[in-house]
Amino acid sequence: MGTLDKHCTGYKIDDVFKSNALVDIRACNKPVIKSLFRGVRSSKFRHVYGSPSRREELYDNIPITRNAHDSNFCAANPKFVAIVTEVAGGGAFVVLPINKTGRLDLNTSKVTGHRGPVLDVKWNPFNDNIIASCSDDCTIKLWYIPDSGLSCNLNEWLIELSGHRRRVGYIEWHPTAENVIASSGYDYMVMLWDAGTGQILNTIDCHPDIVYSLTFNRDGTRLATTCKDKKVRSIDPRSGLVVSEGICHEGSRSCKVIYLDNERLLTTGFSTYSDRQIAIWNHTDLSEPLHRVNIDSSSGILFPYYDYDTRMVYLAGKGDGNIRYYEIVDESPYIHFLNQFISGCPQKGFGMMLKRGCNVSRCEIMRFYKLHTTRNVCEPISMIVPRKSDQYQHDLYPDTAAPVPALSAQEWFNGINKSPVLMSMKTGVSVKTHKPQAFVSNEATRNDTNYRMKFAFLSKETVPDYRPLDMLPEIEKIQKTQVNQNTRFQQIQQKLSNSLVGKFTNMTDGDEECNNMKENSNYNDNLKNEYQMKKAFTRQCEELNMLRKQLAHRDRRIQDLEDLVSSLQSQLKVQRLQ
Repeated sequence: MGTLDKHCTGYKIDDVFKSNALVDIRACNKPVIKSLFRGVRSSKFRHVYGSPSRREELYDNIPITRNAHDSNFCAANPKFVAIVTEVAGGGAFVVLPINKTGRLDLNTSKVTGHRGPVLDVKWNPFNDNIIASCSDDCTIKLWYIPDSGLSCNLNEWLIELSGHRRRVGYIEWHPTAENVIASSGYDYMVMLWDAGTGQILNTIDCHPDIVYSLTFNRDGTRLATTCKDKKVRSIDPRSGLVVSEGICHEGSRSCKVIYLDNERLLTTGFSTYSDRQIAIWNHTDLSEPLHRVNIDSSSGILFPYYDYDTRMVYLAGKGDGNIRYYEIVDESPYIHFLNQFISGCPQKGFGMMLKRGCNVSRCEIMRFYKLHTTRNVCEPISMIVPRKSDQYQHDLYPDTAAPVPALSAQEWFNGINKSPVLMSMKTGVSVKTHKPQAFVSNEATRNDTNYRMKFAFLSKETVPDYRPLDMLPEIEKIQKTQVNQNTRFQQIQQKLSNSLVGKFTNMTDGDEECNNMKENSNYNDNLKNEYQMKKAFTRQCEELNMLRKQLAHRDRRIQDLEDLVSSLQSQLKVQRLQ
């Protein structure tokens, strides 16, 4: 084995390895590139792991739909989780409060207003009580779910959107504009709706075949779709013009697309040899991808899920038992594999929780609701960053999208663009409403102030409160009323006394006129105080009578509603008997 001469300044690293020469790095005058011995890429999300739920945290005994449609069949927000189910004679989905885990009753209330199977459900990003669903009956319906959940089957919708001539496969809410929904049907049409008025804002008919997926970018100025003709398109949703298009994957199976930001796309699909692929694109030029990666040779369709805050992409295949997650960067190759969550139970669909619904105390950066294929179970899976400290981690939770629309539907359709309104994950309020902190120039003074504020409770005596809980509201209301009355009476006394002080300042105590005025003023004070007290008493009596009337009216209203419910139940029983 030969050695290099110490003056070998013209050699390349590749030539050295090809010659199998033993390189003495210290002997070469030319510096050796550090990437020769490449280390592990640094990332704070490298050790993210998936945490499955315990048995008591599962949603069990749910008749999950057996439809073969390429959809998630599940949607979640901080209040509810919605799961598409099987019912006889139509389509339905069940809506459960997020904390109502365990085994469900067979007679659990469902949303049963569609005449055909439900194909997709999506929660309103600006109202956690409104959900949209599309069905095989060619309609899109919006439903209102009360905070306590459903107490009976819901078959009355808020609004129905009818315009597609064939079944509606996918729906998507606009990320910044209020009440704007995009839908794609098997009539090859993509429609944009104003859900507040039920009108069609625009109809896009540029697709020659079935649309497989659609997605908005971060501010909602572009709409990307994948189609059965193997093309991915970037469309201006307001004009309906195709800005750019290109072949995304050569395989004939379904392709999915998501926006990574306002300019880049990620697609999943199959190669000519049926290998599963992912590709990164620039939406202004879809002729060639920025980067393409082969995943494996499985046959399940890959569903991508993107988190704008952590810039992580999660890939979950239908029929797979694992979840792969990647990190998106701005430099080539634009995507880096991190790790995967492996499970022995295959999945049928996934619901992705909004970031504001994650548990920051556990360092939970994402939560999925996995629908099992072989069991009627929905399993929450948490993606957690391992941290030793239980304090709030600012680097893991940047400001996220708030449940506040940035503009109305008409403003957006008229050409106005706005970024999403953000909120802090620590305070739970919008960033725009944050109050500026007082500036303290001296660091020692600032620390001392924080210290005193933090331990101020130690200087106060704690008095236990043994009053019954059910009486606390009434007791506190009576105390507040008494305090307000006393305060008002003191103000009146102070005002009357101040008005007479000026009259007595220029008089002596021995003056007869002064003494007479003092006696008269005392008498007048007594009269005025008595008059004010009578007036206050009369006003309190009037308010009490008004409250009694309101209470009686509320009782009558409750009785009317109970009578209506009983009549409706009797009619329902008669219809069932018939």
